[in-house]
Amino acid sequence: MKKNILLIGGSYGIGNEIANLLKDSHNVHIASRSNENPSEGITHYFFDALTDNILDLELPEEIHGFVYCPGSINLKPFKMLRPENFEEDMQLNFFSLVKVIQQLLPKFKAAGSSSLVFFSTVAVKTGMPFHTSIAASKGAIEGFAKALAAEYAPSFRVNVIAPSLTDTPLASKLLNNEDKIVKMGDRHPLKRVGTAKDIAAMATFLLTDQSSWITGQILGVDGGISTLNLQ
Repeated sequence: MKKNILLIGGSYGIGNEIANLLKDSHNVHIASRSNENPSEGITHYFFDALTDNILDLELPEEIHGFVYCPGSINLKPFKMLRPENFEEDMQLNFFSLVKVIQQLLPKFKAAGSSSLVFFSTVAVKTGMPFHTSIAASKGAIEGFAKALAAEYAPSFRVNVIAPSLTDTPLASKLLNNEDKIVKMGDRHPLKRVGTAKDIAAMATFLLTDQSSWITGQILGVDGGISTLNLQ
């Protein structure tokens, strides 16, 4: 019997790559604000994580894999940020995630051995200028994930992927020409920025039984930038 995977977000970028990697071997469900890349074999629900109730959707009784994709890249000097900017990032990245997880707990428990995957950023581990707001909200995710993994082991697993800059629609303003792509890539030991497929490959691994002995981890998929200094 195919296992059920639910992605919050997933109509484009990393989420869409994850869905396409899993759709032939799993029952993939996407809950997102748009359906930009409809695909045979994927069930889509219109859903806004900020305002909607996930329990209003006709989801399967058992959810074996879960990915929360919504996120933001709000890069500004700290002096230019207002408290409201921090609140907005926290609402989208963290509080909406918490709300959805609480509502879906019975479905994770019913599955017996679910795997939950969240996204952080390399900027939590490695302090970077202009990242105060996004690092704060993603840092909350990392702490939450570890505590959740401890509380619900062995019922389900929880892991976090912490990417560096990845070429997705969310990062389009930072990578909108070839010079920027090369310059950003050169900052990484592996001399390129990430792709959606790079991150999706790790997420897919974490969702399957191949990673059945991994939980409570923050996994850097970042071209080596968080741990290697080649200068």
